[in-house]
Amino acid sequence: MTRLSIILVLLFQSSLLFSQQLDMSLFKDIKPRNIGPAGMSGRVTAIDVVESNPDIIFLGTASGGLWKSENGGTSFKPIFENEKAASVGAVAINQSNPAEIWIGTGEGNPRNSLNSGNGIYKSIDGGKSWQHMGLEGTRNIHRVIIHRDNPNIVYVGAIGSPWGEQQDRGVYKTTDGGKTWRKTLFVDTKTGIGDMVVDPSNPNKIIAAMWEHRRWPWYFNSGGPGSGLYISYDAGETWKKKTPTNGLPKGDLGRIGLAFAPSSPNIVYALVEAKKTGLYKSEDGGENWSLVSTKNIGGRPFYYADIFVDPQNENRIYNLHTYVDVSNDGGKTFERLIDPSLVHVDNHAWYVHPEDPSFLICGNDGGAVISRDRGKTWSFIENMPLAQFYHINVDNQLPYNVYGGLQDNGSWRGPSQVWRRYGIRNMHWDRVGGGDGFDVAPDPMSEDRYGYSLSQGGNISRFDLKTGSRQGIKPFLASGEELRFNWNAALAIDPIDKTTIYVGTQYVMKSTDRGATWEKVSPDLTTNDPEKQKQATTGGLSLDNSGAENHTTILTIAPSPLQKGVMWVGTDDGNVQLTTNGGQTWTNMISKMPGAPKQAWIAQIRASGHNVNEAFVVINNYRQNDWSPYLYRTKDMGKTWTRIASDQNVYGYALSVVQDPVVPNLIFLGTEYGLYISIDDAKTWTKWTSGYPTVSTMDMEIQTREADLVLGTFGRAVWILDDIRPLRELAKTGYNTTLAKDIKTFDTPTAYIINQGEAGGYRSTGDGLYEGENKKPSAWITYYLKGLKKVANEKDSAKATVMVYDNYNKLIRTLQQQPKKGFNRIMWDLDIKGTRMPDTKKPKADAAERGGRSVTPGNYKVVVSYNGFKDSTKVEVKLDPNIPMTVNELNEKAALIDKFNSIAEVATVKTDRLNDSKETVDLILTQLKTQGNTNADLKQRADSVKSKIGKLLLRINPREDIQGFSDDPNLVSEQLSTSRRFLQDTAYPVTETQKRVLAVTERNIKPVMDDVDAFFSNDWEAFKKAVSDANFSLFKE
Repeated sequence: MTRLSIILVLLFQSSLLFSQQLDMSLFKDIKPRNIGPAGMSGRVTAIDVVESNPDIIFLGTASGGLWKSENGGTSFKPIFENEKAASVGAVAINQSNPAEIWIGTGEGNPRNSLNSGNGIYKSIDGGKSWQHMGLEGTRNIHRVIIHRDNPNIVYVGAIGSPWGEQQDRGVYKTTDGGKTWRKTLFVDTKTGIGDMVVDPSNPNKIIAAMWEHRRWPWYFNSGGPGSGLYISYDAGETWKKKTPTNGLPKGDLGRIGLAFAPSSPNIVYALVEAKKTGLYKSEDGGENWSLVSTKNIGGRPFYYADIFVDPQNENRIYNLHTYVDVSNDGGKTFERLIDPSLVHVDNHAWYVHPEDPSFLICGNDGGAVISRDRGKTWSFIENMPLAQFYHINVDNQLPYNVYGGLQDNGSWRGPSQVWRRYGIRNMHWDRVGGGDGFDVAPDPMSEDRYGYSLSQGGNISRFDLKTGSRQGIKPFLASGEELRFNWNAALAIDPIDKTTIYVGTQYVMKSTDRGATWEKVSPDLTTNDPEKQKQATTGGLSLDNSGAENHTTILTIAPSPLQKGVMWVGTDDGNVQLTTNGGQTWTNMISKMPGAPKQAWIAQIRASGHNVNEAFVVINNYRQNDWSPYLYRTKDMGKTWTRIASDQNVYGYALSVVQDPVVPNLIFLGTEYGLYISIDDAKTWTKWTSGYPTVSTMDMEIQTREADLVLGTFGRAVWILDDIRPLRELAKTGYNTTLAKDIKTFDTPTAYIINQGEAGGYRSTGDGLYEGENKKPSAWITYYLKGLKKVANEKDSAKATVMVYDNYNKLIRTLQQQPKKGFNRIMWDLDIKGTRMPDTKKPKADAAERGGRSVTPGNYKVVVSYNGFKDSTKVEVKLDPNIPMTVNELNEKAALIDKFNSIAEVATVKTDRLNDSKETVDLILTQLKTQGNTNADLKQRADSVKSKIGKLLLRINPREDIQGFSDDPNLVSEQLSTSRRFLQDTAYPVTETQKRVLAVTERNIKPVMDDVDAFFSNDWEAFKKAVSDANFSLFKE
């Protein structure tokens, strides 16, 4: 073999060692937890209910999948979270067979933050499993209709992507249950379905509203010649367009909302966006129309244009827009139905039961509400964590807190865990900003009280957690020059000079006095293209200058944590700017990035914490109909760039990236459809599927102290992947190197002894209260097993044993776990081996060891063994700093509890001996009876001994056959229980009362224990001799 060949072989082997995708089947135990919140919920886009059993409710969400309730809305669970898309635009139940459900993916209301899908899905088992049925190219589906009489016929109304022209729009039809599809209504590449309804009395009659619309990053247009109203009478095979000669308005039309009156299906209503938007009515099934009203019918049709008719009253119309209004006179007048101070605004979905019009469900940007009295009162579904986070951040408190801003739901701060019983509840979250919430940052100089929150248009506030107040500190220039703010503007705190904050406009704005004054420290870093600054006229037929289309602005600012003056800036029009001298000069890097799209959205830049010359740039370009993921990296201060994520190794456009602060090879990437991880410096990517749904992973942070990956999702709230140290080990030593070991333990997080108090606010919660998953206050021990001992069933495999040793190498606790092949996690509750009380039965031989008192702070050794292999790690245990105890006080408390345990253990051993002896006597009496009681003397002795044992046991424990409640304070077991209650708190020093109680207990039970000893020394020995003389051999001792 030549030298070159050897080198190539070594390089190949090295690449195998350090470049490999993860086998996710090995990570079943490494799952993130969802901490909520659910109190503000998130956008609900589609609703359907099983008509024959209205307790079964399905809610489709803009970016959080499909949720199902089987109890009338008391609780919901996600049932569509592992497919390729998470956005639901339409849901339809086959009412003749409710186990059949269809989902059209991609929401149908094209605001700037809409989410896209990948076609149509079908379930035939009530949502337990799903089959993709095609139409991937539609991107966004707004309506799905199942033929009433033939469920093999299904109609799909595809609105299509608003970000570009495409063929995959219009009405699609299947006649074979989704195996094949035909497009039966198509206008042009700019026009898709705005609404589609079916005549409730004739399933072959369909009315479709076609809508020409287009969105650009800097502009939106609703309306054009492609828009129009179409009717089909032959199950969608042919269509006839309605025109102004039929009473519709002249000129270009925009979005149209449609509704049949179920009780009188010849009556149809249409909410028509036009030069003068109005509500129209047809009394001949949609053939001819007349204007009813142009007043009080809502606005912003691009975001909501839905109307519904009461199934029993053709004149009662529900109109969904910013608010929900109702008409009782056929649309001539409307009044407010839902009080916006009680229920969230921006309404998108509605359900009214066809046979019970008092049952209503409304879906909006804040989740969903249910009414059982025709809209008089509403109950909020507070247990669906659908929060749409734009940004995520953390502080360094103990436990640390999570911060983030939500779409249309303000900005919030909540705990990563609570040192209380139960889970993380909505009440644990504090609102720190209003409007559409965006970036939030705790003030590193006083993070326990102050921080900064952004809402749309650069409206930044400094919040005070103590008083609840917020001070507006939006940048302003003394010259009066207009500043351009993106809808989602940039915010950064300098990681070196932590008193400095930056906000992005067209300039980098800097404040060193907490926002009291601002200066610009850059020129205009955007393209400053005037053609992309016409937001004042955006909207098309309906003006909508909310600021959502503000463009040529700064999106992301990333100061280097390693060198002062180095700062990266990304803009919404494709510039990547770098300064190395605090803003004196800037260089645009975008031309050096191979294959980077022009004028794209620079979503995020991360300056490396390992190498000052390294930075990561996330680019997404779906707003220009380019759905590829773009992630670039430089290691030489921008001189050269490498694309490290593309369609070849990642699915979904890129949204966020974070590099581990400890091991640089470990990198996480968030995309529109999930989380990806690389342990080989971005050579390969693996989608993380263990316990994490398909969801838009908008932002990420790593909490350095805890080594937790915190994930801010756009649709499923906040997730935390606790303790990524095992992943660090894989990235540090190599995947194959670690997996070649038979057993491997990993570094553990610091564990804290806490006083886990009661949860606040509720005594009992029922099933409707949301609780985010709390982190168990234990030592998290992670270990890897190469394989399991061969058995017929994995569930029958041998158990792994975890042994904990104190500083003196004394074994204090033994745990066992049924392991999985791969990575396993087990919790040690920071306790020593426990003591069983005399009123409890002996455990079975294979029973888990009982836990006891808490350990004291210190370092503990943990040894994990399995199938002859073992490895060890260390656990550092600290005391909650809020517990005011010294080390000496802790040790004194532990010593007192240990003394109690010794007393209890002695009592339990003696009680066990009495019970064993009683069993022996019963065996002898049984045998004597079998023999015909020929030995009368031995029987008499046995009866006497049994009586004495019974009397002794009754001095220790209550009778087993007692009916009702017994609490005899003279019993040994009750004496011990009293002492245990006094001693069970570990958060306070020893008190004199505790010492006295234990002394009294010891004194009171001593006579009983002495009598037990005397019994075994005298009566029992004499009885044993008598049995021996009678040639019995039943004794266990």
